[in-house]
Amino acid sequence: MTTNEDNNIQKEISAPQSTELYIKIADTQWPIIYTPEYNIGFLGLEKLHPFDAGKWGKVYEFLKEAKLIQEKTIVKPKEATQTDLLVVHTAQYLKDLKLSDFVEGIDEWSLNVAQITEVPPVALLPNFIVQRKVLRPFRYHTGGTILAGKLAMERGWAINIGGGFHHCHAEKGGGFCAYADITLSLKFLFERVEGVAKAMIIDLDAHQGNGHERDFMDDEKVYIMDVYNRGIYPQDGFAKRAIKRKVELQHYTEDNDYLELVERHLEGALNEFTPDVVVYNAGTDILEGDPLGNLSITAQGIIDRDHLVFSKVRSRCIPILMVTSGGYQKTTARIIADSILNLHKEKWIKCDGAEAFQKSNLKR
Repeated sequence: MTTNEDNNIQKEISAPQSTELYIKIADTQWPIIYTPEYNIGFLGLEKLHPFDAGKWGKVYEFLKEAKLIQEKTIVKPKEATQTDLLVVHTAQYLKDLKLSDFVEGIDEWSLNVAQITEVPPVALLPNFIVQRKVLRPFRYHTGGTILAGKLAMERGWAINIGGGFHHCHAEKGGGFCAYADITLSLKFLFERVEGVAKAMIIDLDAHQGNGHERDFMDDEKVYIMDVYNRGIYPQDGFAKRAIKRKVELQHYTEDNDYLELVERHLEGALNEFTPDVVVYNAGTDILEGDPLGNLSITAQGIIDRDHLVFSKVRSRCIPILMVTSGGYQKTTARIIADSILNLHKEKWIKCDGAEAFQKSNLKR
């Protein structure tokens, strides 16, 4: 594709295009988003990466077992389309994900995806398998995060059980992140939802959120607070320039120090900047024993952290959408579910219509 053609595509999407991602939901549905399409599996190769590629389904099942949700009361997102993705991504980046040229016998498209997922054997898989088993789930996650923005503005809060691909930006993916779902969600809100002019990203994943930082570099509409382990991936010095409130942690930081830092800096951020919406990237790779996060936060520490964020944001009546991001141990799904259940117990999330509907179903 020529540069002129690329520019024409970008011009065409400068005004909001039609999308099927912003669906209406019933009063009897929680603004909790999940579909089985989130879960990634490609011939067992996903086991070569420490990420639990089925954790999202486990979170959903735990919430069902706890009777917080039912299948009919959660929201199933649609898959983000090429047109949706072009709101942020360059035409060249999306084209690179679809290349079918062969270089020394290796399909270049699969090679690109192998680099993003950090699973080298993916480079040897046929295109159609990589498309269906890897990129399609990522596009469903992305559709879920975009929808979560709309639902947060309508309901005051929303949780995408997936998403949080904070290492991907408009022109490049990486770190198991193929699409810039956080950036997309905010761009959709700025373009489509009246009253959304400023946003805050609270990124508490163990890793620096260099993707959305690069996307919102020098954008005064977006305030980024990022708390991360300074000694691990991606160590993106350029992207750090976009962080308005930067908290760099040392290896093996524990609960007390961590929660004190999060509370103090979150309070400071909300005093400095009043957003119309908050995106909360709630990675669980801060958990002690995580092979990639190298921090020492307990399961209770994660639950307390999420409660802290929701209480600080919702007490100011600011809408919040949460995505679950990284977490590389089998126990993280249980912790995410327990944290969501605690938010409900503490009344920071609720849905009267869904709860009444579920109670009536139980009586039948």
